[in-house]
Amino acid sequence: MSRPSVATRWLTGVLLCSAGLLSATAAQAQDQGAQRLHMRALAATCAQCHGTEGRAVAGEALIGLAGMPQDYLQTQLMAFRSGQRQATVMHQITKGYSPEQLAALAKYFAAQPAQK
Repeated sequence: MSRPSVATRWLTGVLLCSAGLLSATAAQAQDQGAQRLHMRALAATCAQCHGTEGRAVAGEALIGLAGMPQDYLQTQLMAFRSGQRQATVMHQITKGYSPEQLAALAKYFAAQPAQK
């Protein structure tokens, strides 16, 4: 039985490394896709009142969240959660979310264009 040549061993090593990198990249892309899907599902809970992706229906009483400054949104969400800011239902709704989830929602809505 003959030993593989140096070139064959080198090529095999390169292919194995490439396969590992591709696998890691695919796993990372899948994880990012899952995170995006999770965030969209979390944000969808706000759609009934604030519109799809935070773009409220024109003429409705509730404001759109899309494109608002992240710090402002997060501050208001935390004020609802603590009871510092009263509302019809927001002070109750926000208690169902962790501070990290509220921060993520603020970031998500701030990144959405106000109009599509």
